[in-house]
Amino acid sequence: MNRSKISTQEMLQTGQSSNRLKIVKAKEKAAKCLFLVFACMSIFLTALICIFLFKNGIPAIMKIGVDEFLLGTKWKPGNNIYGIFPMILGSIYVTLGAMIVGIPTGILTALYLSYFCPQRAYKVVRPAIDLLAGIPSVVYGFFGLVVIVPIVANLTASIGGKGKSIFTASLLLGIMILPTIIGVAHSALNAVPKSYYEGSLALGATHERSVFSVMLPAAKSGIFAGVILGAGRAIGETMAVIMVAGNQPRMPAGIFKGIRTMTANIVTEMGYATDLHREALIATGVVLFIFILIINLSFSYFKRKSEREG
Repeated sequence: MNRSKISTQEMLQTGQSSNRLKIVKAKEKAAKCLFLVFACMSIFLTALICIFLFKNGIPAIMKIGVDEFLLGTKWKPGNNIYGIFPMILGSIYVTLGAMIVGIPTGILTALYLSYFCPQRAYKVVRPAIDLLAGIPSVVYGFFGLVVIVPIVANLTASIGGKGKSIFTASLLLGIMILPTIIGVAHSALNAVPKSYYEGSLALGATHERSVFSVMLPAAKSGIFAGVILGAGRAIGETMAVIMVAGNQPRMPAGIFKGIRTMTANIVTEMGYATDLHREALIATGVVLFIFILIINLSFSYFKRKSEREG
């Protein structure tokens, strides 16, 4: 009698565990389907954006002329003159300036947080950097307009500077991309095995030499990813640049002179543009899209190259 009860209980337990296993498998399958749907949705939306841009932008470039559009130095929609070369140079100059400001500062800050920062200071510095990442672009632009522009104007008044310039925009964008570079570089440095550092110390290297000669090169792939993300943020920024760069569609005349970037050009005129003017602005978006695509492809290439060499 007892044996029959025991066998019945075992069968019930086996049946319950089998049902639980089926439920778990069903949940896993549902999760996989859900993730697949969202992944396909992301691909679909990206493809939709590409189709919209190229469908509306390429015909405009053909109408205007590739050379005239890409290499033209004048932007006068009222006269049907659409040359975006000044805006291309403006975007490149501002992005390069932001990189000059942001890359050394961001990497050195990440190194400080990972290997030199006391625990008490870390609890203050790290949240402050995260807070910088959450500040809206228009607030950065207002800060640049009220604080940075007057300072630059006073310092460059003797050479005709008015504050709104490539230099001001680069400085502000360099500040804006710091959270991106610092966050990714900090994570990359923390992901390097501690045995690298300990082995370097065991060979007689100092703390500083171990950090800069061993840990930093070992994290170069992740740090480079942060730099690329920062470059993408800088070249795609709009509101802050409009407020401090001068918004002047002309060839750059100097680092302390005003310019207009491609993003600023689109935002400034899209509200009232019609016909070929509107198509030319969409074509400007195509050029910007290609710029960002080139940056991402370059990152992928150098990352694969560094992995092969490593």
